[in-house]
Amino acid sequence: MTDLATKPNADEASNGDAADGVAEQATADLALTEDAPTGDGPASPTYAWAPPEPQPKKHRTAMWIGIGAGAAAAAAIVAASLILIAPGTTVAGVPVGWLTPGAAADAIEQRLAETTIVLSGDGVEAEVTGADLGASVDARAMADAAFAAHPMWNPTAWFAAPIEAEVTLDTEAATEALRAAAPDLYTDPVDATLAFDSASATYVVTPALLGTGIDVAAVQQAVQNAFDAGGMSVEFDVVPAEIEAAIPTPAAEATAGQLNSMLDTVGFYIGEERTVPVDRAVAASWLTITPAPAEGAFEITADAAAIQPVVDGLAAAVNRAPENALVITNSAGRVLRTEAAGQSGRELGDTQSVADDFATQLSSGDASFDLPVNEVPVTTVSLARRIEVDLGDQRAYLFENESLIGSYVISSGLSDTPTPTGNFTVNGYSRQQSMGCFEGAPYCVRDVPWVTWFAPDIGFHGANSLRSSLGYPQSHGCVNMWDAQAKFVYDWSAMGTEVWVHH
Repeated sequence: MTDLATKPNADEASNGDAADGVAEQATADLALTEDAPTGDGPASPTYAWAPPEPQPKKHRTAMWIGIGAGAAAAAAIVAASLILIAPGTTVAGVPVGWLTPGAAADAIEQRLAETTIVLSGDGVEAEVTGADLGASVDARAMADAAFAAHPMWNPTAWFAAPIEAEVTLDTEAATEALRAAAPDLYTDPVDATLAFDSASATYVVTPALLGTGIDVAAVQQAVQNAFDAGGMSVEFDVVPAEIEAAIPTPAAEATAGQLNSMLDTVGFYIGEERTVPVDRAVAASWLTITPAPAEGAFEITADAAAIQPVVDGLAAAVNRAPENALVITNSAGRVLRTEAAGQSGRELGDTQSVADDFATQLSSGDASFDLPVNEVPVTTVSLARRIEVDLGDQRAYLFENESLIGSYVISSGLSDTPTPTGNFTVNGYSRQQSMGCFEGAPYCVRDVPWVTWFAPDIGFHGANSLRSSLGYPQSHGCVNMWDAQAKFVYDWSAMGTEVWVHH
């Protein structure tokens, strides 16, 4: 008798010695036998008191000794009932009645280990055991549960319904044992693979190939059926089954899609701008794609040392000087026109860890690296422009920030059509304009070029097709200039540019 305890649910080991002592005392007075089973039912226990040694009646001490032995035997029965599983209890077909939970667990495990699967069919004749297949059950938990639900001390729990147990197989051990028993039924599957195709600059997939073998799940069910039925062996008709590759085709296709998406976007970014794109083949040369059969996938890693040469050349592609903004204003500083919006400069920041950081990022599937950049702000340059027309010396003067940048000969209006004097501002432009040319007009001049208007019906314009010389009044009021100079004023001035006409 093993694994004894003194009461239900007690720790058996802690009270084993005491119970063993009670049991040893009981063996002198109590004979415990088990009747042969009838039909399929479990055996029924029978108790018989051992006859005491005859004692002379005259010795009263002998009577007291006999009474003490009987009490000890009764105590042994009570003690045993507190530590044993009830008669008629079975777990997964294994009789565990009259056993302690520890002994019951051993019996369950032994029965499972010795259960034999006879492989037959398709030219196969072989046997494997539960032990070969790595079969297991949670025997101790089931034995403890059986004792808790069906203790011997509770007669109402005797001869209960069988308790089922879930059998599991060690897939690796089972496959190895089955392959050894029936090697002709096995062909190995071939994993799907990935490779970079330089012609298309993409990752392409070679599909997986299925293998063949024995279905471990079906074998597990056969072991379960045998175990549940309480049998020691079961015949299993072998039918070859397909074996999936450890890395199936869909897993390779998913990884190829991820990699090709990375190649579409790979580069060094400043904000949303891919400032330094990386060639697809170059990026692929940074990557190592390693099969990971245990996960049924691939592992992506990147080589920081291979990335470093590109990082070393980033400054030349990233750094730039700022481009100043340029605005045209009047003398009061009001902006009349923006000549150039300007562009901020930038300088590449610390790149010491960029190669390592990008390698880590690529391994996670992200191919867009944000560069550390310092911005150099834009400087705005203001140009205050104005035009002065001196009718006395028949010249126009152009000023920028009060510096003279041009002096041009003109022809102003005749005395009967004078050029108005005063302060004006540019108010319009005409690339070509016919002047006069209406009914009752004293003149008609067609297609006058580069007209910059500054007073009602008065402006600067080209006169190459009208005049052979300039420098004296001869117009109908406009300020005549040579075409090239008129175009310069047309382009240089802005709406609102100040024009001062005086003698």
